[in-house]
Amino acid sequence: MRRLVGLLTGLLALTGLPYLLYLALYAVRRPSGSPAEKWPREPTVSVVLPTYNEAPIVEAKLDDLLALDYPMERVEVVVVDSSDDRTADLVERFFEGRAAPSLTLVRKDDREGLAVALNEGYAAAANEVVVKTDCDSRLAPDALREAVANLADPEVAAVTGRNAEVLGGSGVERGYRDVQATIQTLESHLDSTLIFHGPFSAFERDAIVPVDEDSIADDTELALRIRRNGGRVVFDPAIRYREAAHSAFRKRRRQKDRRAMGLLRLLWRHRDALGRYGTYGRVVLPFNWWFMLVSPWLLVCSLAAATLGSLAVLGPFGLAVPAGVAAFVAAGSRDALGPLQPLYSLFDTQVSLARASAKLLLAGGDGEGADGTWTPDRELREVLQ
Repeated sequence: MRRLVGLLTGLLALTGLPYLLYLALYAVRRPSGSPAEKWPREPTVSVVLPTYNEAPIVEAKLDDLLALDYPMERVEVVVVDSSDDRTADLVERFFEGRAAPSLTLVRKDDREGLAVALNEGYAAAANEVVVKTDCDSRLAPDALREAVANLADPEVAAVTGRNAEVLGGSGVERGYRDVQATIQTLESHLDSTLIFHGPFSAFERDAIVPVDEDSIADDTELALRIRRNGGRVVFDPAIRYREAAHSAFRKRRRQKDRRAMGLLRLLWRHRDALGRYGTYGRVVLPFNWWFMLVSPWLLVCSLAAATLGSLAVLGPFGLAVPAGVAAFVAAGSRDALGPLQPLYSLFDTQVSLARASAKLLLAGGDGEGADGTWTPDRELREVLQ
């Protein structure tokens, strides 16, 4: 029993140490605000919007783009559509009679995955700055101005923003995004951040390179490739968007597990970047490897050790440990943990990372979304209608 307690203590200490070191680094650097100086500038912008069966929400998304505080005569919208509903026709009708922004519509007969669609959209984009956004998100009016101001810094080649309001009221997602924003702010002030967000990411057009056609972390992959080519890729909390998310444990798994699988696969494919590219390879990437690959399994082992230890000492009463975990999950899924809700948000993310790594190891990453295609979550989209 003493050995088991020692093992559990060691696992918990090992799991938490890198996070404590990161907090210490945050306290030393005290990063805040945008990582880039800003100058007023209005470059031409191409907004790339991939669509698949978005008829119920596409017009609202286009209205959202037109509401951006930016001269629309300097904007083109590039829609890459592989729908089998009326999405493309609705897009064309929306732009009829409008002088600005201009429309480039790429109609695809076959659905080949998001990465393929984005590669085609980026290739079709004609302007200096290329923005990628998703149909199921909403942007703050000043998001585009904030992005191009960051890109005015000659060192910055790409920038992403934060989910400032979780549509649907998911406390789980809100708590995780707050923690993630803190981490990404530090990463950006150290060098560059890793994760880029689909609802809003902006790139210098000349910095864009194709991503793998089977990528399911396309935004982050493009940012990683840009950093490897010498450009900084940063997170600016002043760039705000809204995206819908679930709190319920089972409903979150489809969305979170797919994202986790994409990030894990991307880290593995670019494992040769560890230790290279300055602070990015020596600090940012190792921390993300720890958070995404090591820490989830240490958590699994800690829970297993705690359960076995309690069963060995208390017999059937030792089931109180898994029962307590189940109660923690049930309360967290209902956003009912109060000040502990951010802790549950991290736990929920670690569950998805553990599940995703197991899928990659055991099944080669097969399943919904593994080829870059998946079924849109209609329940979440109803929030946007």
